[in-house]
Amino acid sequence: MKPGSYDIMISPENAATDSDARVFVSMVRQNPHISVILNRMASFGLMDWWLTAGCLAQTIWNLQAGYDATAHIDDYDLFYFDADTGFEAEDSVIQQVAALFDDVPVRVEIRNQARVPIWYEPKFGFAYGDVYRASDGIDRFAYQTTAIGLRQCPTGDYEIYAPFGLEKVLLGRVVPNTVLPVAAVYRQKTERWRKIWPHLTIQPWPESSSDF
Repeated sequence: MKPGSYDIMISPENAATDSDARVFVSMVRQNPHISVILNRMASFGLMDWWLTAGCLAQTIWNLQAGYDATAHIDDYDLFYFDADTGFEAEDSVIQQVAALFDDVPVRVEIRNQARVPIWYEPKFGFAYGDVYRASDGIDRFAYQTTAIGLRQCPTGDYEIYAPFGLEKVLLGRVVPNTVLPVAAVYRQKTERWRKIWPHLTIQPWPESSSDF
């Protein structure tokens, strides 16, 4: 492999094409914070982790809208899976990651997806469902468009998890994912996105889907 080159692996059960994956990675790598986070996490020691959610999609939308790649991104979400659902175990990882990115001028948030079912129902009023891997959290995003995970391997190669594919995010087409009844969350977030990235096409939440 030539210096600076890399391969892209598409995880099983994905709808992403190789061509979309290459465009996607080439674009998100233009965000220097993403490159730093992926590079450091590759050797951090977690076995099952993903950089995910808005930071990936919004980097692409920034470039499409003519903004700096890092603009308008509130935080950088890391999902991981650890069967130890104790608060202390997760807090230890949170503290270690905070130290790892102490010199990076963005907010990096890491959460153990195995713990989500513990606090989700008391907070939102409905069950989250069982979690067996970090990507289970990605599957339940309110938006198919941002349900994407990206990680870097110690070899420097990249792996993508995209259960709904990558075409929607590359086309700026926001589509709801109704696996959880979170219409209010969807509407609130997409209204903000519409103001920042007016080129987006936003599909409404289905009226037939329930919400709390």
